[in-house]
Amino acid sequence: MNKYLIAPSIVSADFLELKSAIAACESAGADWLHVDVMDGHFVPNLTMGPFLVETFQRATKLPLDVHLMIEQPERYLEGFAKAGASHLTVHVETCPHLHRTLQHIKSLGCKAGVTLNPGTPVSAIEPVLHLADIVLVMSVNPGFSGQAFLPETVGKVSHLRALLQVLNPAAWIEVDGGISAETLPKMKDAGANVFVAASAVFHHPEGIEAGIKALRDSINQFPPNRTRNI
Repeated sequence: MNKYLIAPSIVSADFLELKSAIAACESAGADWLHVDVMDGHFVPNLTMGPFLVETFQRATKLPLDVHLMIEQPERYLEGFAKAGASHLTVHVETCPHLHRTLQHIKSLGCKAGVTLNPGTPVSAIEPVLHLADIVLVMSVNPGFSGQAFLPETVGKVSHLRALLQVLNPAAWIEVDGGISAETLPKMKDAGANVFVAASAVFHHPEGIEAGIKALRDSINQFPPNRTRNI
């Protein structure tokens, strides 16, 4: 497995060409397929449910990284797990019983993730970091693709990486929002190792494969404020 993973966000694909888009992601070396589930309440948009996750599961061998941007996610965990989700990630902002929710996800055989909105401090999830397989840091406010990257979230990733080194070194730090070949190296340098990309993949002027290649190439670059030691 790659040390750094790229997870194209399928919500930005052309749904008229969905099967070929998924195949292009696979052939270009994507590691996970990110599935954004939105309920029109917690976030101002409405997307897909378990039925489409099951469709994706039949169309790909990639792990399905399902991000539940919904209220009361505990009501839907079993449905998404049965549909084929490999990972289920919930928001701390929607889970009053977060320990129980993460434990439930694990009991369903899925990797358990917890998500932070840009305005939520890392301290909100510190009590459950030992339970999380994935910690997802939103680098835009969730709800729509194509938003501008929020640079202040880089420091949040650095803080989180320092905590996880002590509490749960095996956990992935995933970042989502405005991730491109320009912003990815900054998040990598801060300690992230899974990069969700929407527009940078599905709206790349040269196509999906070129978009994923540009992201993969950027993993080996150093941020502008860093110089390589020789």
